[in-house]
Amino acid sequence: MHHEAPIVTFLGLQFNLANILMITIASVIVFLIAFLSTRRLAMKPTGMQNFMEWIMDFVKNIINSTMDWKDGGRFHVLGITILLYIFVSNMLGLPFSIVVDGVLWWKSPTADPAVTLTLATLIVVLSQYYGVKAKGTGAYMREFLKPFSFMLPIKIIEEFANALTLGLRLYGNIYAGEILLTLIAGGMATGFFGTIAAIVPMMAWQGFSIFVGAIQAYIFTMLTMVYLSHKVSHDH
Repeated sequence: MHHEAPIVTFLGLQFNLANILMITIASVIVFLIAFLSTRRLAMKPTGMQNFMEWIMDFVKNIINSTMDWKDGGRFHVLGITILLYIFVSNMLGLPFSIVVDGVLWWKSPTADPAVTLTLATLIVVLSQYYGVKAKGTGAYMREFLKPFSFMLPIKIIEEFANALTLGLRLYGNIYAGEILLTLIAGGMATGFFGTIAAIVPMMAWQGFSIFVGAIQAYIFTMLTMVYLSHKVSHDH
């Protein structure tokens, strides 16, 4: 069940080619969804435009539940991008996986902790940037160090913990789902009766994995907006 990753070394750094491939594919799919949804805009939306407008309203409601639109409106496109990108990434490994000579090439990019922790770190860093931009360095640092300045190490640990939990939560759920699908697929490969016995569990878990993937995309987007609201809202 263990598969090797296609690792290459360049300038002393190691790169996972499977991650690069799947990140690129997820990005292209999200771009195509956005492009096709906005290619022919109409006053009465239908098809893909209707879907995109639903996503926009959905993310807008997430933002409004965490902060005032005056503070959070600037993050609307960011929220839409995160929601679509993580959902698409979560779905890529569900239909199948591709293994060539013991090397795993096709999987969900979010089933790798390097990818999810990088996304989470970017969100935490971005929240710091917008906090400073919205309030100024001095005011932001005074609020960051409340109630006592000697709590700076604790505050820094809290930010690291936010990135760690945000990334590992997404990784754990998607990775566990793909492992179970692999186990079920292994049962289907044991013969005719194994295939028959595994069909129902496979279909059930596929459906549940789609639900989990959608929920995890929502949770990641929601927590992103919560972190941003804590940094940019003046009432926090």
